[in-house]
Amino acid sequence: MSKLGDAVASEWTKFWSVRATWLSLAASAVLMTAYSVMGGLVIARDGETGSVRSIAINGAFYMAQFPVIAVAALFVTSEYASGSIRSSLLWVPVRNRLLLAKATVLLPVLFVLGAVLAGLSMVVGGVLAGAHAIPVPAGQIVLTIAGMAAYFALLGVLCLGIGTALRSTAGTIVSVMVLLLMLPMLVGALGANALVDYFPGFAGVNGMLPEGEMNPIFHTPTVYAPWIGTLSCAAWSVAALVAGSVVLRKRDA
Repeated sequence: MSKLGDAVASEWTKFWSVRATWLSLAASAVLMTAYSVMGGLVIARDGETGSVRSIAINGAFYMAQFPVIAVAALFVTSEYASGSIRSSLLWVPVRNRLLLAKATVLLPVLFVLGAVLAGLSMVVGGVLAGAHAIPVPAGQIVLTIAGMAAYFALLGVLCLGIGTALRSTAGTIVSVMVLLLMLPMLVGALGANALVDYFPGFAGVNGMLPEGEMNPIFHTPTVYAPWIGTLSCAAWSVAALVAGSVVLRKRDA
């Protein structure tokens, strides 16, 4: 096995051996399901047509993404809190390799989580909404599932990079929330609306929708193709990972 492979195997074991991982992933599923049940019942109760894709996207943004942020942040900050980062760095002395190993673990896990929760949400919401659910083409369903999977995976890497730089669970979660919500709102209020769609939260949601469709979170039409939204998220995640790598190499040389 390669040295990177050894590091990935070690991080994989650490990731799944911590109770917080299981609790966070379970919380994400419970919150998404609860929102989908509520969304489907509201559509059926009101007697108006509604989109199951909107239920899934709203559920991800307002509910399911918060445990994802927590589990990704804790994957690195908990080691600093407990002091076990010293053992990790002794086992993997090449700093960038350690960070890459953690990212390699997070990406597939959160990608699968996003895909499963998107599909589950649309099924649950559609069943409960019944005849009031708006028919959705298969291509758009696949787009929403793939977009949510990519968003969750890239959000995890974003949190990993910021967490490595800050070394604080609370600081990481607050910083990510500011980046996802508060900062875009401030930029929009200052009149730079053209920039708002390229912040990671906005871009992630736009990556789940066809170009020109109304964004169910922000109630504005998407202004670019879905792949641009996903690419924007990826750029933020890579930048965060690079920042985390620089701090890791300087402070833990």
